[in-house]
Amino acid sequence: MRTLLFMILSVLPFGCAPGENQPSDHLEDKKVSVMSLDIQGHRGARGLLPENTIPGFIHALELGVTTLEMDVVISKDGQVVLSHEPWFSHHICTKPDGSPVTEEEERSLNLYQLTYAEIREFDCGMRGNTRFPNQKSMPVHKPTLNQVIEAAEGYVRETGRPEVAYNIETKSQPARDNIFHPPPDTFAQLLIEVLTQQGIEDQATLQSFDVRTLQVAKEIAPNLKLALLVESHDERNMEEFLDYLGFIPSIYSPYYKLVDQSVVNMAHDKGMQIIPWTINTLDEMQTIRDLGVDGIITDYPDIGMQLLDQ
Repeated sequence: MRTLLFMILSVLPFGCAPGENQPSDHLEDKKVSVMSLDIQGHRGARGLLPENTIPGFIHALELGVTTLEMDVVISKDGQVVLSHEPWFSHHICTKPDGSPVTEEEERSLNLYQLTYAEIREFDCGMRGNTRFPNQKSMPVHKPTLNQVIEAAEGYVRETGRPEVAYNIETKSQPARDNIFHPPPDTFAQLLIEVLTQQGIEDQATLQSFDVRTLQVAKEIAPNLKLALLVESHDERNMEEFLDYLGFIPSIYSPYYKLVDQSVVNMAHDKGMQIIPWTINTLDEMQTIRDLGVDGIITDYPDIGMQLLDQ
C-alpha cells in the first residue's frame, strides 16, 4: 500500500492547484506540497540584483527557483511594463540626463503618461538599493512583460531546466484609476493578452491586492490561476477577504507574519494553496515551511533554495 501511494504521488505534477470553487481537490495539493515547495523569486532576486529586471530574473532561474514573481504597470501606449510603482522610484531610478530621481518629483514621472520608448530612457539599476546592500548595481531599464517572458523561456530552452512559472501582480488601486493605470478591465485584458500571445497561460498566476482585477480576470480567463494578496496591516480574517472577493481563488497569499497553523489549515480546507510573502531569513523560512505552506516568496532565492536541501 505504501509503495502504491508513493507511485501515485510521484507522478502528480508540481503546482497542480485546485480549480476555483473546488475544495474537494485540496487533498491532492497538500500531498504535492509535502514533496515540493514553490520557491518564488520576489521581483526576480531583489536582494541580489536590481528588481523587476531581466538580469534579476535570469539569476533567479540560475539559482533554481520554480516561479518568477513580478509586478506590472501599463504605459501610455498600452505596454505591460515591469515596475513595482507606477512611477520612477526615487530609491533606485535615474533620469535620462544622469541625475537621480528625487522623492519630490517621482510621482510626476508617471509611467502611465509615458510611452515605453520614453520609459526605456531611465535607468533603475546602477544606483543600487540601500535596503539591499548585497544587491549588485548595474545599468538596466524597466523591461516589458513580453521581453521578460521571452528571456526566461529562452533560458529554459537553452539550459534544459524545468519549466518556469510566472506570478504577476497588477499594481492597481481604485484611487489611481485613469491616473496611474487604466481601470481594472483594461488592465487585466492587456495582461492576459500578453500571456495568451506568449502561450504561457498555464504557467501563469495573476495576483493582486485589488480584488477588482481578480474579479475581472476570472470573467475574461476562467482557467487562469488567481492569487489574493493580503496586506500586512489589514485586520480582516480569511472569511471576510473571501466574501469581499466573491469566490475562492487558487492561492491565498498573505504577509508571512499573518500566517499560523490555523491559517494554513483553513486555506487548505477551502481548496487554496497558501504562499506567504516576503520572507528573507532562513530561520523564518523554515518556520513557515514547517507549517505546511505550499511556497514562499523571497528577495533572496539563494537562501530560499536551501529549504529544498533540508
